[in-house]
Amino acid sequence: MENPKLALIPSGYKSGTVYSILPTDGVGDFDFSRGSIATRVNKDGLIETVNNNVPRLDWLNSDCPSLLLEPQRTNIVYPNTSISAYSINNGFKSDNVITSPDGENNGSLVQSTGGTCAIYRSFGTATNTTYNISVFLKKGNYNNIRLQEGFTGSRIVVDLSNGTEVASNNATNKKIEDYGNGWYRVSFNYTSHPSTTIAQYSVYIEGSTASGNTFYTFGGQIEQGSYATSHIKTISNTITRQRDFSLNGGNFDLFNVSELSLFADVTNFKRDATSYITLTNGVNNPINMVRLDYTQNSILIRWYNNGTNTFGYNINSVITNQRNKLLLSFGNNQAKTYFNGILKNTTSISGIPNGFDSLSFTNRTETGGTFQGKVHEARFYDRVLTEDEAIELTTI
Repeated sequence: MENPKLALIPSGYKSGTVYSILPTDGVGDFDFSRGSIATRVNKDGLIETVNNNVPRLDWLNSDCPSLLLEPQRTNIVYPNTSISAYSINNGFKSDNVITSPDGENNGSLVQSTGGTCAIYRSFGTATNTTYNISVFLKKGNYNNIRLQEGFTGSRIVVDLSNGTEVASNNATNKKIEDYGNGWYRVSFNYTSHPSTTIAQYSVYIEGSTASGNTFYTFGGQIEQGSYATSHIKTISNTITRQRDFSLNGGNFDLFNVSELSLFADVTNFKRDATSYITLTNGVNNPINMVRLDYTQNSILIRWYNNGTNTFGYNINSVITNQRNKLLLSFGNNQAKTYFNGILKNTTSISGIPNGFDSLSFTNRTETGGTFQGKVHEARFYDRVLTEDEAIELTTI
């Protein structure tokens, strides 16, 4: 298969820039910004902090990095590298006893002294609002540990010997992620109390009142939103991580073509707001644009020519937090859509939009609608790929 005109395979970066593999002269590089520090999982499998405007190439459970793009989130649980300020029932707690997922010796131990053992602390929230609660847990000498939001009763019980769910109640979008070395990140969504402006972050030893049962914990997080984002370290107060912007890859000369194929290999998260990938002529009018709108369970494909929506196709039943591959081709009086190795749609068209000058993981004006997820690869071709090529490229 011939090389694309633009290929983003996340591997190189500097502050303010994500490098594209092609073209080699740097024209395809993406501008990047984020107004705060943030965390990623590095090649060694450890959580590490990166500075403002540094792209996050994330290696979580992968042999290859992906570009992590997240919305703004605030963690209201603090501190989350210590449990010294937390209350405990029927037990004792010790900080700095085990290596945590960030490679530091700041994992905490909880040990039962009999009865129902739990650590807990309360934090302020809005009422009747969707939040995500999460924590890193590791087995001590007892398997079943419960994460609970105390004022709503929403909870999940996890068997830490193998990272599986045992039971849950009022918990949605449940997730158990393996961070290695016996650590699991457990998370779920809940709707806050309709009248109480408090969240109670609680972790229990589940189903046993025996003295001496133990588990390890680190990195508690409660954030307003519909899924768990990356670890936000807190010490003495709430901390906000700003959103990631990756935009403005390419220029007019690179995208000045008579036919095209656009490929996106991504894991799209369960979004909080609009989540776009756009090939566009920027803020110019009339609008020429190819737009991918990643909704909760669909991808809405739209093509605008001189400000008019002249092509639309929806890929439905898309599973969030799961990798997918999409390719669009425009040429030979046809628009074709391929998704995960299948030709989904063929539509007759007349001509294609022109005047494109940028590929962005944002809305058309590059001011919002930031893509929420992981970018594994993106490509732009100045031709229509054959059906065999398109199927091969999009097969998971």
